[in-house]
Amino acid sequence: MRSNNQKLSGADIFFECLRREKVEYIFGYPGGAVLKLYERLYDVDFLKHILVRHEQGATHMAEGYAKATGKVGVVLVTSGPGATNTVTGIADAYMDSVPIVVFTGQVPSHLIGNDAFQEADIVGITRPITKHNFLVRDIKELASIIRKAFYIASTGRPGPVLVDLPKDVVNSVCEFSYPEKVEIRGYKPTLYGHQNQIKKAADIIKKAKKPLLYVGGGVIMSGGERELRLFAKENKFPVTMTLQGLGAYPMNEDLSLGMLGMHGTYWANQAVNNCDVLVSLGARFDDRVTGKIEAFALNAYKIHVDIDPTCIDKNVVVDLPIVGDVKHVLAELAAEINEPPKIDEWWKQIQRWREECPLKYEKNDGKLRSEFVIEKLSEKTKGEAVIVTDVGQHQMWVAQYYKFTNPRSHLTSGGLGTMGFSVPAAIGAAFAIKDRPVISISGDGGFQMNMQELATAVYNKLPIKFIIINNSFLGMVRQWQELFHAEKYSFTDLSASNPNFVKLGEAFGMKSFSTNNPFDVDDILDEAFAVNDGPILIEFKVVKEDMVFPIIPSGQTIKEMMTKRLDPKEMV
Repeated sequence: MRSNNQKLSGADIFFECLRREKVEYIFGYPGGAVLKLYERLYDVDFLKHILVRHEQGATHMAEGYAKATGKVGVVLVTSGPGATNTVTGIADAYMDSVPIVVFTGQVPSHLIGNDAFQEADIVGITRPITKHNFLVRDIKELASIIRKAFYIASTGRPGPVLVDLPKDVVNSVCEFSYPEKVEIRGYKPTLYGHQNQIKKAADIIKKAKKPLLYVGGGVIMSGGERELRLFAKENKFPVTMTLQGLGAYPMNEDLSLGMLGMHGTYWANQAVNNCDVLVSLGARFDDRVTGKIEAFALNAYKIHVDIDPTCIDKNVVVDLPIVGDVKHVLAELAAEINEPPKIDEWWKQIQRWREECPLKYEKNDGKLRSEFVIEKLSEKTKGEAVIVTDVGQHQMWVAQYYKFTNPRSHLTSGGLGTMGFSVPAAIGAAFAIKDRPVISISGDGGFQMNMQELATAVYNKLPIKFIIINNSFLGMVRQWQELFHAEKYSFTDLSASNPNFVKLGEAFGMKSFSTNNPFDVDDILDEAFAVNDGPILIEFKVVKEDMVFPIIPSGQTIKEMMTKRLDPKEMV
């Protein structure tokens, strides 16, 4: 370890800061503006650099690593197109509150603004989609900026931070000084809830006849799953989770109502619609959850716990806000509730809703269906695998049919809905997770957006199971075209242009399988799980026209929920 006050180059300072931040992996791609960093990286032995095949892949890998571990994911790319290729991943991390730090090369300081070769104003471009970003103008600021970048990314509501590194700064020399503490004026995340608010919330909850815990990804980010489980079990509270909150409470336990919202379970949405106290824990009242805001949980007293004060009253005006880290606030609430509310009648009603409209699909027609594949995966892994989904129908089927039992096991692109997320994010997760299977699930459309990263998985011998749910359509878009756009299937049919996925996998050096027969699924999965020295690709050719139900049409209420395919005359 380098000592303070020693004279170091910008490149040496960069890596010494990463050492002190205990960085294990960098996901990156070299280029002209960062060649000095890559020259120094050649001799660095305390971390591993993962060579990606596209910079967007690097950001999603960093996200997958961060989501799976809670640690900060790190990206290193060059200037210009290298930097701009990270934008989608940065926006994805911003929407889903993922802690990543993206280091971008930049042209020398004196050329900034001159349209120099491979120059892009990446600070200006990413300002709306980062928690904060920095342009390092002086090498003397480099160490303190890197320290701040990791601190900002990982504290409060996590998020992406970008650090732009001009070439001359990296090449300069100065005395190294690493700040042990970080003080940023105006940035002081609140960890503990206000005691008066805590007591008031506890009093309201104790009097509830029909309480409901609405759990978001913030519970997982805070490490509050133990507190949530104790709080729910001690009081027998029903728990419903957002897409990002899945796994915060075990989905195979009776208190779990599964996911709520547009494709949530019927009983979870009915519970939201009829509860008298709704306790939102680390969730942001996303439009895919609320539908028509004016009709959302109309009869409920709404309590909102969130570490980010800007999320309070942003989408839904609540009755009682509590700003604080949800892990701590849950413990504080639990201490104030000494006797659970009497809610037996509420549970009987929830059970009636479960029986009234269970999740179901056609099982006896000999055709291979996505839901069947996902149920089989859930059974074989006992809900303990790390499932990394892409975006679309398969994503919603996973949320419905895979019974997650652990936090940080369901990694997906939620807020931005980024097709192409799964393949690289699974790679990032696989570098961190060694004791459980890592399974990437993509549709045939999304898979092709970042399939070049299969080369990264093969080179690093990562035992990922890459599953393609192939219905030869952009399935979710096709579903909306059928339901809401007069069955005009405009540019969603991929059947004539999809590659042979088995040959594609084999070209990358992967053992690959394909089937459209439900009776093959067990054997193929068993064979895939027996391989642990490299990745496997499996194509499941499923029914083309299947749709995800239930669905609440965008901007509508639970009263407009559709639970099956309707006659065209009945369609909304």
